[in-house]
Amino acid sequence: MDPSVTSGLYRDITDLAHDSPSWVRHFVEIGTEAVIVILGVLFLAGWWRRRSADSRAMAVAVVGPLATAVAYVGSELFKSAVQEERPCRAVAGAAASLATCPPVGDWSFPSNHSTIAAAAAVALAIAWRAIAFLTIPLALFAAFSRVFVGVHYPHDVAVGLLFGGLVATLVVLALTRPARALIETMRTSRTGVVVWFAGRGPAPEPAAQWAGAGAGYGAGYRSAQGAGPGSEPGQQAQHGPVAGSDRQHR
Repeated sequence: MDPSVTSGLYRDITDLAHDSPSWVRHFVEIGTEAVIVILGVLFLAGWWRRRSADSRAMAVAVVGPLATAVAYVGSELFKSAVQEERPCRAVAGAAASLATCPPVGDWSFPSNHSTIAAAAAVALAIAWRAIAFLTIPLALFAAFSRVFVGVHYPHDVAVGLLFGGLVATLVVLALTRPARALIETMRTSRTGVVVWFAGRGPAPEPAAQWAGAGAGYGAGYRSAQGAGPGSEPGQQAQHGPVAGSDRQHR
């Protein structure tokens, strides 16, 4: 993509950054890096809460970080192929970047931060739908912040978001089944650390336990009492003396 297409928007956003209050600039400068850490913590929380879930849910939670890593590697290969210069060096007349401009050779397109944030946000939303309201806005903030601090063009972050989200979705869909089989195998291991990582899965249903116990009790009760008159030796013996006593009485 021609960088000049979004150069004007880049200038507008960096001008906005310099016109913003100092606390806003500091917040975005910190937040642009902190988002990745927050998403990493959410991955850990998602893995921990799924240790007591079924194997498929656990597999999706474990595959998420791997999908994010695959998206990151893909964005690095993309960068090496395109070799787009950073706007903080290439755009004439733009305000100075708030963040230190990366060195030459650290290419701009697509944005690694946006790719990682989008991949993590989508993978987390698939594994833990309740936090999609948090992860998606975090990814959007991460993308905008990279332009705000002056180190990426708007098209860098837009493509990074799309690329990261798409790769994460495809990787999760492709690896969930084999990961599920692996989790099920790990849960039968005798090695403590392996079982600790995979979790023991859901506990048996109490209703099923009582149903099994009831079935056993019923079978034992029927065995002791007999299915019907004269069907068991005990009952035949019981009826025998009654018949004999009648004959003796007569």
